[in-house]
Amino acid sequence: PRAYPKVEFPKRTYVRFDESYCSFTFEMPSYAKVQQDTVFFNEKPADPCWFDIYYPDFDCRIYCSYYPITDENPFEKLNSDAFRLAMEHNKKAIFIDELPFSKPNGVSGFIFNLEGPVATPFQFYMTDSTQHFMRGALYFNSKIRPDSLAPMYEFVKEDITHMVNTFAWTQD
Repeated sequence: PRAYPKVEFPKRTYVRFDESYCSFTFEMPSYAKVQQDTVFFNEKPADPCWFDIYYPDFDCRIYCSYYPITDENPFEKLNSDAFRLAMEHNKKAIFIDELPFSKPNGVSGFIFNLEGPVATPFQFYMTDSTQHFMRGALYFNSKIRPDSLAPMYEFVKEDITHMVNTFAWTQD
């Protein structure tokens, strides 16, 4: 009979993400690894602050990309792109929950919780709407099986929520 292996979850502990190539900080899981992107489709990424948070135990990644808000990349365009990228999964999603948030430290954004057989079940962005825009998307490196991935997804989702809650800009 087919069976799924038991998942051993690590003890939940966090470390500070404070990389010199990014203008923000947050707490990330100690059992995940930061991998800076140096190539994006055979070219240099749009900003040095493109990185993945990789979970070796679950073979999943949170792809993170940062954009300074500029005349070439105004907030309206970045915001529209984030919604468009989340809504591209509408073909397979059963439901997409759009959760806005705003924190007293000037960080606001949206969390997109996608249900159903979608490639990325959780996306988000954080911004100050004048200078900074950071987007993230969770991907598992496996066939899309929401039921079998559910325990790992819920575990990683709590880590992303902690990341969002501890996120702060470090310079203007």
